[in-house]
Amino acid sequence: MSSDRDFVEYVASQAGLGSALTHRKMFGEYALYLNGAVIAFVCDNQVYVKPTPEGRSVLGTVSEHPPYPKAKPYFRLDAELDDRELLGRLFQVTARALPLPKAKPARRARVTPERK
Repeated sequence: MSSDRDFVEYVASQAGLGSALTHRKMFGEYALYLNGAVIAFVCDNQVYVKPTPEGRSVLGTVSEHPPYPKAKPYFRLDAELDDRELLGRLFQVTARALPLPKAKPARRARVTPERK
């Protein structure tokens, strides 16, 4: 079962982070990005946040589960989705704790051979 776009948009609005929080469909599921960094996945209408010590301190007791087969455990959110302040704070501390995304190399111009 894949995630519903309506659910993803609900999570984004609950976090209250405006345009800084975006999402992109990936393999039938979604990735959540805060300021360009992947902070969470939405799989089967469940939110899985990348695990960090800072996120654990915000959540206290966490439920850890893999978002998809063979993945490492992530923090799965349940009732936390209803707490707007907690959700926004969790997303922010997670993004700050993660390394910055690697810059993509500039695309080289394609050279076409001259025709005679």
